Amino acid sequence: MAHDAPLSPLAPKTVPDMPAIEGVRFASGAAGIRYKGRTDVMLALLDKGTQVAGVFTKSKCPSAPVDWCRAKMKGGKARALLVNSGNANAFTGKVGADAVKLAAKIASAATGAKEGEIFMASTGVIGEPLDATKFEGVLEGLVKEASGDKGLDAARAIMTTDTFPKVATAEAEIDGVRVRISGMAKGAGMIAPDMATMLSFVFTDAPIAAPALQAMLSKSVQGSFNAITVDSDTSTSDTLLLFATGAAAARGCPKIATANDRRLKAFKVALDIVLTNLAHQVVRDGEGARKFVGIEVTGADSAKAAKRIAFSIANSPLVKTAVAGEDANWGRIVMAVGKAGEKAERDKLAIWFGGIRVAYKGLRDPAYDEAKVSAVMKEQEIEIRVDLCLGNGASKVWTCDLTKEYVAINGDYRS
Repeated sequence: MAHDAPLSPLAPKTVPDMPAIEGVRFASGAAGIRYKGRTDVMLALLDKGTQVAGVFTKSKCPSAPVDWCRAKMKGGKARALLVNSGNANAFTGKVGADAVKLAAKIASAATGAKEGEIFMASTGVIGEPLDATKFEGVLEGLVKEASGDKGLDAARAIMTTDTFPKVATAEAEIDGVRVRISGMAKGAGMIAPDMATMLSFVFTDAPIAAPALQAMLSKSVQGSFNAITVDSDTSTSDTLLLFATGAAAARGCPKIATANDRRLKAFKVALDIVLTNLAHQVVRDGEGARKFVGIEVTGADSAKAAKRIAFSIANSPLVKTAVAGEDANWGRIVMAVGKAGEKAERDKLAIWFGGIRVAYKGLRDPAYDEAKVSAVMKEQEIEIRVDLCLGNGASKVWTCDLTKEYVAINGDYRS
């Protein structure tokens, strides 16, 4: 199932371009892995010397491509990225591992890259063997067609139940030299932190060493991809890769070895912008979603407690269905706070929908106005805030509502 769902009402009004990054070329094609009449494989070719960092699913049942990438990450170098949609190559045992090896061999022959510098990701149905022979003949053609301006086509090729391609770009200066960060993501269901079901690939022309890239990526992901949820389910395949081609060095950009280099200040901000933008697009394309919901928790005992409470609210089917029904049922927020397992005092709790306080000191707010709050719930974007009034811990996460469409999409996912 892919591309046949109507465009999410929360989708961006226009799909932005994915500007070229020096040192990266993209191509996409149809290998017939599962879908008919659409592209289902993308290839990114990376200039020699490209550095790589990655963050992966914390699932105890990771896919074969995740195992492959984790093993190759130690080298810190990348020359190619191969991604397919339609089949996750997960829960496929030795057959899956062999499929990854064969895919790497085929990609190496087509690109000239060492197998150890080829990174791979797969997304789609779990438990079905991936026929890697379908890459034969396809990748050779993609190598010939690859160009820097085909990033958006590549983003479309990795979609599954997504209703729109997800891309984001930002620029920053490193010691006075302009560099660019551009990325893509896919994901709409099986979205929960660590990582979220998603694949995301981000590219920069900055000359940054792999250890510095890794440190920045691991930090940036906490407030972006690890702060979203659609349905509380963590995929077997979650993969986020950050590639730095170093092409900007030819324009005088200094080579950066460590993440604490002060010259990276603006770059870190730009990376946060790109990852957060992509993460929010994933939530906006949540399967069947009609509402984009920000949940902010303040006054918690610690930041960790705040995040756990925020996710307790964000993952609650009762909260999410109330949002879908445009019902300002703040009692369900109270429920979710109470079950989170973190310190909370009923008689100190305050809750807001939009800018309207609906509960205060353990009671319904004296100024509560049902009509005003109902108007807030009819909006496409809704902010929910909870203040525990206990400490300085704060966190913000993003989610969407839970609709009948989500059940329909996942009820026939393999059909």
